Amino acid sequence: MNVLVINGPNINLLGIREPKIYGKKTYDELVDFINQSACEAGINVDIFQSNCEGEIINKIQSSAGVYDGMIINAAGYAHTSVAIHDAIKAVGVLCVGVHLTDPDKREAFRHIDIVGMACSSVIKGEGFDSYKKALILLKNNIKGSA
Repeated sequence: MNVLVINGPNINLLGIREPKIYGKKTYDELVDFINQSACEAGINVDIFQSNCEGEIINKIQSSAGVYDGMIINAAGYAHTSVAIHDAIKAVGVLCVGVHLTDPDKREAFRHIDIVGMACSSVIKGEGFDSYKKALILLKNNIKGSA
């Protein structure tokens, strides 16, 4: 099973960016955590991060026929990007959205998750564990549909 993990803008600044909200663990630690979680679940994973909406869309578009599932933390784009939403819908790859924090407990503008509306599920507010839960969810859903 092959899964693509996409991380959006400012995720690369973990550990520096608002540590009271996002914690002190770095992006490299997140990548290690995702790789370890995928290995434990028997999943091959590719991880991509970009601060550019167009690059994220291009990566999503290239996922069709390559990946069995996708995990996306669209970060700030989650609340603004109809284009990322549409790309997820267009490729037909099962996608789970993740948020490190719970947007529903933050500023009002974060309460609408446009990208999440294109996903089969959204896991939020569980920090790094959001990714592990998303991997397991994808594995169970894809295995169940095979």
